[in-house]
Amino acid sequence: MTIPRNELLAHFDALLQPERFKDYCPNGLQVEGKPEIARIVSGVTASRALIDAAIAAGADAIFVHHGLFWRGMDGRVTGWMKERLQRLLAHDISLFAYHLPLDAHGELGNNAQLGRVLGWQADRCFGEQDLGFIAPASFARAADLAAHVQTALARGVTLVAPEGERPIRRVAWCTGGAQGYFESAIAAGADAFVTGEISEPQTHLARETGVAFIAAGHHATERYGAPAVAAQAAQQFGLEHRFIDIDNPA
Repeated sequence: MTIPRNELLAHFDALLQPERFKDYCPNGLQVEGKPEIARIVSGVTASRALIDAAIAAGADAIFVHHGLFWRGMDGRVTGWMKERLQRLLAHDISLFAYHLPLDAHGELGNNAQLGRVLGWQADRCFGEQDLGFIAPASFARAADLAAHVQTALARGVTLVAPEGERPIRRVAWCTGGAQGYFESAIAAGADAFVTGEISEPQTHLARETGVAFIAAGHHATERYGAPAVAAQAAQQFGLEHRFIDIDNPA
């Protein structure tokens, strides 16, 4: 079966509601391809490796979290940008990209899907634009939580465990580069915060506040939203779908 490109776009927009968010990239259709779509590939980032894999898979469209265009970037189509766009246009492949709207969706988004993988059901949101999730948890210490996250995501994590650490009864999380949400997580009553990346200030905050900080990888924490949304659309409209995970140690 096929679906008109604009009908699929309308479905994604209705599901993810990009108009609700202040974002620093265009959400929705970033590159226009063929008017009818039968096969969609999902991935985390619209890298050249993903685009090449989608071409090999015969995709009509790609659905990602990290698209091609960001506020403040150089607008010239040269180098790596030219290589990516050239491939998409030559093969008439549409590129759909949703950033913060994909993080935030309560069932299919990155945060909700990471919670599913880790066994947590959020009971509230926190932080700017309500992007952070928080849920009950039961870990004797931060090291146990870190081991759980490491096992579930099959990759190493960075743990900053404060002195005199306490049991983890409330865990907060926000995928990707959300280390700046740590203070909001502390204010929301979390005993630990899980995200993708860590910057220099978070170490000191963890030590001084008694709240553990875990960085589990930007890519590793954001692998789940794009395939969940694309799979939902594929099932609803009878499309073919394949998730292609391009390994990224970040």
